Amino acid sequence: MAEFDYDVLVIGAGPGGYVAAIRAAQLGLKTACAESRETLGGTCLNVGCIPSKAMLHASELYDEAANGMLAKLGVKIDAMSLDLATMQGQRTDAVKGLTGGIEFLFKKNKVTWLKGLASFTGANSVEVGGEKVTAKNIVIATGSSVTPLPGVTIDNAGGKIVDSTGALELDKVPGHLVVVGGGVIGLEMGSVWRRLGAKVTVVEYLDQILPGMDGEVRKEANKIFKKQGFEYKLGTKVTGAEVVGDGVRLTVEPAAGGEAETIEADVVLVSIGRRPNTEGLGLDKIGLEVNQRGQIETDHDFATKVPGVWAIGDVVPGPMLAHKAEDEGIAVAENIAGMTGIVNHDLIPSVVYTKPEIAGVGLTEDAAKEKGAVKVGKFPMMANSRAKTNHEPEGFVKIIADAETDKVLGVWIIAVPAGTMIAQAVQAMEFGASSEDIAYTCHAHPTHSEAIKEAAMAVTGKPIHM
Repeated sequence: MAEFDYDVLVIGAGPGGYVAAIRAAQLGLKTACAESRETLGGTCLNVGCIPSKAMLHASELYDEAANGMLAKLGVKIDAMSLDLATMQGQRTDAVKGLTGGIEFLFKKNKVTWLKGLASFTGANSVEVGGEKVTAKNIVIATGSSVTPLPGVTIDNAGGKIVDSTGALELDKVPGHLVVVGGGVIGLEMGSVWRRLGAKVTVVEYLDQILPGMDGEVRKEANKIFKKQGFEYKLGTKVTGAEVVGDGVRLTVEPAAGGEAETIEADVVLVSIGRRPNTEGLGLDKIGLEVNQRGQIETDHDFATKVPGVWAIGDVVPGPMLAHKAEDEGIAVAENIAGMTGIVNHDLIPSVVYTKPEIAGVGLTEDAAKEKGAVKVGKFPMMANSRAKTNHEPEGFVKIIADAETDKVLGVWIIAVPAGTMIAQAVQAMEFGASSEDIAYTCHAHPTHSEAIKEAAMAVTGKPIHM
């Protein structure tokens, strides 16, 4: 009889967990994955990245048809209307298809799905759905959930004060949507409902939107969204929200202190960040504490201080991004199998899927300057032939390079396909590229990506099309 039921047990089937389980099984390890949700894929596939992109894409098409861009291209629509139920239906279809796809991959790779919430009973054992399961290695991949706002109660079913999950499922377009938090999720969900006809006000505690991104990008994004109809209340904190009749009364005051005021809204979306899911895991039973931010600390290999227990994704330090979790899932499985699994945490790209998209990798200009002298090259999308032809002139590419070595330290892009364009920059930086390497790499014409080449040329002051 085997000493353990499994070689590897992964707790959580989000992008980190399901990838770790599949990779471990591919490497010949007997693997199980515990998941309490009725479908696989975690927040990302069920109520996050995937459904929000389905709504972003559909609302973009609606906006183009409703607000005249298609007419300018000679595509005339005599009558059109919004069928929100059908738009929501294609969102749920996308989720169903992809979560079912993971179930298929589990079967194909012989990963056992243990249905239920897993809780540690010892370093090598958990209880799932009333049964005790043992494993030589246990990977914690339980992800994150919405950070609550003190004094504000989320009620997604009520559809008035909602988080990102509730904001995806509204059954009618709100007259006035107030978004609390000027980060990625708030701007993406705000974009969906603004395009469909809502007035959108963003309330942000800091003095600028998109915390953590390059300063110039933050300013430009602010301008672009304002032009699209977003209203902002920056440097403002929310002190309360209550449902009054058919709407919500929000109380706000200046972050630096000052007089309170009220804002009337139809729907309030609270999106001030996410926090690690560690409650209910029974970490105390194995002597594993969390840090001040509620995260589980690991070493370079994703091992915790408890032998045989590993952790990845949103429960460990670093950006809470699906692709970071996926890379860590592959790395942890390879480390468990005795291989060398590495994630370069300095090169995790971040993307905002608004229109235009906003993407960045590496250091911001300010962070790079703190480390030494830099050279910066910029190229505006309005000088890029493809963007101009497509009537997509907003944004720019910015490349930050070390002044002495010319090594690329950071790349920041605002452009309609910035999320796709950033992959080139990440790969170049992974290989230690200089701006000259990018500048002398042939780029297909006419493409948006030529702006990356021109920005690289601009590092030494010589773009062609400017």
